[in-house]
Amino acid sequence: MTVEGAGAFGTVQPLDEANRRLVANVHPPGWVSPPPAGRYHLVVVGAGTAGLVSAAIAGGLGARVALVERHLMGGDCLNVGCVPSKAVIAAARRVHEAGSAAALGVAPAAGAAPDFAAAMRRMREIRAEISREDSAARYAREFGVHVHLGEARFTGPDRVEVGGRTLRFRRAVIATGACPTAPPIPGLAEAGYHTNETIFELTERPARLAIVGGGPIGCELAQAFRRLGVQVHLLEQGAHVLEREDADAAELVQRALVRDGVELALGAALERVERRGAARVLHVKARDGGSAALEVDEILVAAGRAPNVEGLGLEAAGVAFDPGRGVEVDDRLRTTNRRIYAAGDVCMRWKFTHAADAAAKIVVQNALFGGRRKLSSLVVPWCTYTDPELAHVGLSAREAAERGIDVDTYTTPFARVNRAATDGGEEGFVRVHTRKGGDRIVGATIVGKHAGELITLVTLAMTAGRGLGALGGVIYPYPTLAEGLKATAGAYTRTRLTPLAKRVFGWWFRLTG
Repeated sequence: MTVEGAGAFGTVQPLDEANRRLVANVHPPGWVSPPPAGRYHLVVVGAGTAGLVSAAIAGGLGARVALVERHLMGGDCLNVGCVPSKAVIAAARRVHEAGSAAALGVAPAAGAAPDFAAAMRRMREIRAEISREDSAARYAREFGVHVHLGEARFTGPDRVEVGGRTLRFRRAVIATGACPTAPPIPGLAEAGYHTNETIFELTERPARLAIVGGGPIGCELAQAFRRLGVQVHLLEQGAHVLEREDADAAELVQRALVRDGVELALGAALERVERRGAARVLHVKARDGGSAALEVDEILVAAGRAPNVEGLGLEAAGVAFDPGRGVEVDDRLRTTNRRIYAAGDVCMRWKFTHAADAAAKIVVQNALFGGRRKLSSLVVPWCTYTDPELAHVGLSAREAAERGIDVDTYTTPFARVNRAATDGGEEGFVRVHTRKGGDRIVGATIVGKHAGELITLVTLAMTAGRGLGALGGVIYPYPTLAEGLKATAGAYTRTRLTPLAKRVFGWWFRLTG
């Protein structure tokens, strides 16, 4: 995706009414950057989530703030990540629900078929509407931020150059995010492929799509595009998809993908790609040593990301960085230049919108007010928005063991939760790990419908220092999926009823006759 009216950036595709509104908000043609205002309290480089939140908070508090963006304000989340992907997933889910309605006693409409073009058009319209929140005009008007659209380059430890102008600062934030990367597969670049930055430009349904990488992006879009009528082949080098997750939780997602018709190849090594007319042919080596040629119309590479650190002049600013790991920061998100901080995908291992949001708040406190908040203090959940969803917070049992932390684990299958039964969503479970012998929560995994919503209750308990027992003391509306948490807390509570306690209760009841 490139930008209309921004010189070398070209045009956002397709250039329909929705995308024109998008560009008018997040990179308006003819935007005139204001003259520098002396020394800024804060210069923010990058207008993705971390940059926008930093600028909004600082500007809202009355600081002199400059925000620099070379591409589209809103960053990946608005333009090529969270917003478009979830809009497409929502359309795909409706299609799937309509197709499976017969199991609930509802006859689907005869001959109904997914309208891929309509789903993508709806996505663009939603994105354009949401883009008003991240618009250059809003940040200038509502927060008093000086918005500069152009390339930023540090020219010294306390200055940034944009479009021939120098912005001097007391403090700065690097929030340039990350970009997708592709493995060095012979012929891949020549054959042509999509990443998350271009896949949402599609307006017509490809008949056959190969997705390289079984992480969250690969799994979400594999299922969504399959449900929208695309023949999808998902290639993953590992033993199962979503390798960061518990194996049995990932297995449930994997089964759902296969059940929906995704052709899944595990232990698959992509050796080379060639172009045959309009088609792409992927030569794949299987884990059993065999090989196959897979012919598709489009390829989506979802196999890694790299921090955006090149071309920023970080050397001139005295900011240490690594091309693979990003900007070097301490636990307070300060770089090797004490004036400059960083937040978001450019420096953090948690590459999530909500993590960037939380980190930006730490940066503003520490950079402008001498705060001492630490990144390590955050409790960061995440969710993969497949069906079923897979959400996680804290440590897994494996990670806890690697750190020498003994845990007790409590698991409740959704099959034992009445709301899951009524909704036809019995697949999945709630799992909570606590420190051995107590109820302090170390981590949790939830796989099932609305897992991303449910994990928030566990995150709140962990953030507030409340144990698993506290989740059992909450009154939950009946019937709700959250009762899975209540049942899991109940499993912990029952362990507190020791044989001695039972004897004491027995004595009491005999005594009171």
